[in-house]
Amino acid sequence: MADKITSPDQLKALAAKAKAGIDLRDGRKETQVTVHMGTCGIAAGARDIVAAFMTELAGAGVTTASLHQTGCAGLCEEEPMATITLPDGTLYRYGLLDRDKVKSIVQDHLVGGTPVDAYLIKT
Repeated sequence: MADKITSPDQLKALAAKAKAGIDLRDGRKETQVTVHMGTCGIAAGARDIVAAFMTELAGAGVTTASLHQTGCAGLCEEEPMATITLPDGTLYRYGLLDRDKVKSIVQDHLVGGTPVDAYLIKT
């Protein structure tokens, strides 16, 4: 059971956290992060990857990216995977993701501007 809210400040903080989560997944922003959630992706752990991106994007203060879900991309052996689409249309597809890789992708690519070559899918 969740802790009780005992002050208006706690309620405001909870509301702000909820709003940040909604803003992250509402509409399309300059950069889009898309987690592939086909059957193979879900079986490989894509739900955890969506949660990791939500946590890391919010924690890093990234406001120019939105998080989305889509179906299978046809690369089942690379699941769980995500595609980052930049404003100019450039795509970066990352595969075999876990929470640590997501953290690195957010910090290095989305915050720092440098794609993480070690996690990119080479097709």
